[in-house]
Amino acid sequence: MNQKGKGNALGLKTIENSILFKDFDKESLLLIASQFIIEKWPAHTCSSCYQLRHKFHIIISGRLKVFKTDKRTGREFTLFLLRKNDFFDVITLIEDCSHKLYYESLEDVKMLSTPILIVRRWLIKYPILNQRLLPYLGKQLLNIEEYAVNHTLLEIPARLASLILKNINQESKKLEFINDLSNEEIANLIGSTRAVVNRHFQEFKHEGILKLGRKKMEVINLTLLIKKATNQ
Repeated sequence: MNQKGKGNALGLKTIENSILFKDFDKESLLLIASQFIIEKWPAHTCSSCYQLRHKFHIIISGRLKVFKTDKRTGREFTLFLLRKNDFFDVITLIEDCSHKLYYESLEDVKMLSTPILIVRRWLIKYPILNQRLLPYLGKQLLNIEEYAVNHTLLEIPARLASLILKNINQESKKLEFINDLSNEEIANLIGSTRAVVNRHFQEFKHEGILKLGRKKMEVINLTLLIKKATNQ
């Protein structure tokens, strides 16, 4: 986690591809990129919002989960899975507050990092950044809303099917992003347990919906999966 290097060409490329800084002029992009350093988190590095409250990050590669945990039971709930070009922590950026979240790298993660005070100055210097934060926040709110509705109205098989559908590439029709996650990580995404998720995965397999392999999952009947997600 402590491996750091100056954000050079890789940092600039990441900044250019970020929804926050798209269409910025070259001079501004170079100045902004120069304020970032590169951080590397080995797989399963864990940190809290409290520890990271003074920094803002943009992910270059790898997946990072944002979760809460019940210290009494050990149960986890994953709020978001962050990937390339995602950034955090937006709440701390726009509101100087403390919230009890944790971050864990699911594999080796590389990210850009800069003091959050610098980004707050950018919000004043470049007002368009405020406009670009809103759609990102809106997307996160919709994800939380979807979870709340699904958890209240849908049984676990439908929740599981909905999660799979959400992560199917619309062009290739292949499952991505969660296809190699453990059953425990999948369970944390839908508010269930590893044993229950494993049981339903086996049902999906026997029904001809999924093909399951070692750390790999493939959708083989999209029509049946959609019916499962809609409780048909």
